[in-house]
Amino acid sequence: MADPNHKVPENVAGRYYVDDTCIDCELCRETAPENFIRWDAGRYSFVTLQPRNDEEEAACRAAMDECPVEAIGCDGEEVA
Repeated sequence: MADPNHKVPENVAGRYYVDDTCIDCELCRETAPENFIRWDAGRYSFVTLQPRNDEEEAACRAAMDECPVEAIGCDGEEVA
């Protein structure tokens, strides 16, 4: 399970995040391309946009459920 204490700093504020166990497999970027992006220098993904609608919410949830290393988390934190 993703660790909220190890979120990568590039994540935007909100419920979904990527932690430092990301292996850059591309699955989240393929599953939820509106919400995840790659940080090339660090070679990992991060949340660039929190879900804005039901479709994006479902895509983020699917990315989280399918992440092979469980690097995606959802902590219920509201956007500030």
